[in-house]
Amino acid sequence: MHIERIGQGPDLVLLHGWGLNSAVWQEIVPLLAPYYSLHLVDLPGFGFSQHVAVESAELSLWSEAVLPYLPAQFNLLGWSMGGLIALRMALDNPSRVTRLVLTGSSPCFLQQDNWPGIRADVLSGFNRALQLDSRKTIERFLAIQAMGSETVKEDVKRLKHWLQQRPDATSAALEAGLQLLETIDLRAELSSLRCPVLSLYGRLDSIVPVAAAAEIQSLLPGSHSVIFPQAAHTPFLSHPQLFIDAVRQFVD
Repeated sequence: MHIERIGQGPDLVLLHGWGLNSAVWQEIVPLLAPYYSLHLVDLPGFGFSQHVAVESAELSLWSEAVLPYLPAQFNLLGWSMGGLIALRMALDNPSRVTRLVLTGSSPCFLQQDNWPGIRADVLSGFNRALQLDSRKTIERFLAIQAMGSETVKEDVKRLKHWLQQRPDATSAALEAGLQLLETIDLRAELSSLRCPVLSLYGRLDSIVPVAAAAEIQSLLPGSHSVIFPQAAHTPFLSHPQLFIDAVRQFVD
């Protein structure tokens, strides 16, 4: 496992989303490092964590691969797919996760009856495209993440830049990660969470629709949510100061 550690203060672990790596956090690292000891994780098969053998849609395996390298207690921030892994980690290790921040994430990414999410045909289309050209598939996914943002072109450019700072994800990790988005549903387990939760959403997000915010809030009584009116799936890139202010107010 590759984990970059930087900063000082309470421990804050950051988990990135599908197709990317921990370089995606670099623009907000200078805003967080004066206040927290950051642990920037390359998830198994992504970035520099190339040889970690997690090639399954078994969510607990992803959590268990990372956990031994983390402090005894820590605050946890998960974005998109990283939020799913963060939820699993918090559910299974209530004595270790102090506070949980989810951004652009959902306990169930797949659209269901009365549940907003990604259409099944869209996810299956990504799976098919992944077999043909993984790089183009990831770039298309990046474009969807930024769609709707007032700075969409700049956001996509920056996502591509940070993606290229690390080795390409392994094909096994990409396939398994898509399976997580297609199959995992943690809604029934949310009531078991024992730590405070902050959920951050972009109103223009096309991956986790803002309509999901109210649904998730109803499953997490006592949690807090913030909706960024002009943001899409990556509020930490498009609106970094607002994002940091929300995180700091909650964690501190």
